[in-house]
Amino acid sequence: MTETTLDRARAGDAEAFRALTEPHRRELQLHCYRILGSVQDAEDMVQETLLAAWRGLDGFQGRASVRAWLYRIATNRCLNALRDAGRRPQPREPAGPPVDVPEPTRRSEAVWYEPYPDALLADLPDTAPGPEARYETREALALSFTAGLRHLPPRQRAVLVLRDVLGFRAAEVAELLDSSGVSVNSALQRARAALDGRLPAPDRDRVPLPRSARERALVGRFVNALENSDIDGLVALLTEDAWLTMPPEPLEYQGHTAIARFYRALPWWGGRALRLVPTRANGQPAFGSYLREPGSAVAHAYGLVVLTLRDDRICAITRFGDNGLLPRFGLPRTLRD
Repeated sequence: MTETTLDRARAGDAEAFRALTEPHRRELQLHCYRILGSVQDAEDMVQETLLAAWRGLDGFQGRASVRAWLYRIATNRCLNALRDAGRRPQPREPAGPPVDVPEPTRRSEAVWYEPYPDALLADLPDTAPGPEARYETREALALSFTAGLRHLPPRQRAVLVLRDVLGFRAAEVAELLDSSGVSVNSALQRARAALDGRLPAPDRDRVPLPRSARERALVGRFVNALENSDIDGLVALLTEDAWLTMPPEPLEYQGHTAIARFYRALPWWGGRALRLVPTRANGQPAFGSYLREPGSAVAHAYGLVVLTLRDDRICAITRFGDNGLLPRFGLPRTLRD
């Protein structure tokens, strides 16, 4: 069936080409997102990958699967894009009025990345990772994993994703990257050492299942606390070691006192009304935020918040201040009462 479809595609049949490539589009987009950290850049790379595949069909010898061939093109396109442009902070729409924030717990390296809408995960093929995968699907989707990848050099990032997330064998990755097995294994060892130092130790049983009653209860308490300007209620939901981060801003706040001090500096406490609209990002609960001025019936976009949960507490709050992200999550720019 595939050989016949491939022959038709080589003869210029666009429908046959779509039949070959469409089943892999969503997973290729997620793969490009992991390497690039941007939903828009990932979409662009998938388009470039499919165009390059269409133009290069005559050169496809069929020694590897169509899926592996597409991953080869997509990975190298992503690496070329990073090599050509670097990964610089992107222009963004600021969320609301400027705020004089308190001194952070620490100032980290400024790292730019975006959250990934769960809606784009819905059509992923039900394909188990290869035999050498190291991370479970939920772990490899998590925002902390995406953030950790940003600290790796591009080639190490690609090798780790191909080996430890997708489960390609070392020889397969070497072929995908036109490299040697020795080089791939060396890059993987360095990437693992760097990433392991940044990711929390896996404790899968302590993370509430997505959309479970346990998750909904915790998330509901978070919404209630923020919409009612209840700082004590918010703090009660946090683990002792909770972090608040705002990529690409280098300011990071840890612990009850520091996070409470930050939230007291925000413009809605005791003034403007805040509203949160639920969505999901990277397999985690998330919210579009909106601020409404006193006496106004309109609330304006105020960024996107993603929660990381552990047991019955919140261990990380990640706030993205780019209002341009909201439409990707199906959220409006304004709300009316």
